[in-house]
Amino acid sequence: MDKDCSMYIEHVESGKRKVTLSLTVNDRLVVRDVDPQMTLLHFLRDELKLFGTKEACGEGECGACTVIMNGKAVTSCIILAIEAEGAQITTVEGLAKDGKLSILQEEFVSQDALQCGFCTPGFLMSTRALLDSNADPSDEEIIETLSGNLCRCTGYIPILNAVKRTIERERKELGR
Repeated sequence: MDKDCSMYIEHVESGKRKVTLSLTVNDRLVVRDVDPQMTLLHFLRDELKLFGTKEACGEGECGACTVIMNGKAVTSCIILAIEAEGAQITTVEGLAKDGKLSILQEEFVSQDALQCGFCTPGFLMSTRALLDSNADPSDEEIIETLSGNLCRCTGYIPILNAVKRTIERERKELGR
């Protein structure tokens, strides 16, 4: 952790040391007292009830827990919640707006790029981070991004096709 721990307000609650965490999740300011050993994954799931972010390997290897933190895809299972102090976090729940799926989500559905759905949020978040930083990635860049996520059901061709269709649609519909 690169932050000075003295910046956190500490107090004792039920015999446990807690720290106050302030961050923005899906465009909403969140302030909570948390156990300093809680991961960002468990903060999102247990404290905020955002269940789209999945836990699988617990070691940052499979990508199921990927979220976007300050514009970058990160594996939330290996980041402490307090490391996200002041951060902007986007989870899969933050992709849809006003009850309407994003183009990326729509293309995953239309291209049959999901089956059991367990790995899908991680793929969506990794892809969204890529497309936010590069609106026209090469096939190699897409494949490199997707390689950080593991899927045992679908195979990667439908996922790659969904990403390519997303790029086309976002260019046409959003002028990216």
